[in-house]
Amino acid sequence: MAIKSKIITVVLLAAFSVASYHYGTLNPNKKLLQQIKNDSVAQVQEEWEGYGYHEPDMVYSDNDSFIIAVDKCVSFVNLSTPPLLRVDRKIIIAMSIVESGYGTSRFAIKGNNLFGIRTWDSSQAQMKPKENPNAEWGVKTFITKCQSVKEAIRILNTLEVYSDFRKEREMQLDQGVVDLDQQAKHLASWSTNPLYIKLIQNKIKNISKLLDK
Repeated sequence: MAIKSKIITVVLLAAFSVASYHYGTLNPNKKLLQQIKNDSVAQVQEEWEGYGYHEPDMVYSDNDSFIIAVDKCVSFVNLSTPPLLRVDRKIIIAMSIVESGYGTSRFAIKGNNLFGIRTWDSSQAQMKPKENPNAEWGVKTFITKCQSVKEAIRILNTLEVYSDFRKEREMQLDQGVVDLDQQAKHLASWSTNPLYIKLIQNKIKNISKLLDK
């Protein structure tokens, strides 16, 4: 009887293990998956840091050096961004130019925010606009300017108002074409300026003259 009992116990444990494996495969633990993802990203960045590749400092003294600085940051962020979720560097650079005046705005200099990214969460570090110091929202501050680039990319990849932008990007990837003017048409929600899309499109053309040399 003792042997039979042990056999039954072993069989039950084996069955439980198989069931657990299949359940875990079909219903993965979201926290575990996120941790795996974070660990993978950290590992990639650690490997690149081992080669001497760290988050680049945003050092610039004129318009052209600002463009180059943002471009280097986008390249760094792309190390941990899946290819299908990458935003074209010229779009990000154009947005940073329009929003920060080539990195010369108050929010860029004091808050490292190149995109005018706002927050309504009072617990987050932020700056109030001078003309509206009692506003319910504030402009987020970042430890580095490159972190604001990463946040801008995250916003474009996640917020519902930019779903059409993501669809356009996906369609172009499927077709093997790149039409940044068309992608820019879906960025109107970033600004209240009715000329925002045109501004971005014009900046993309100017940026191309420097980056495509």
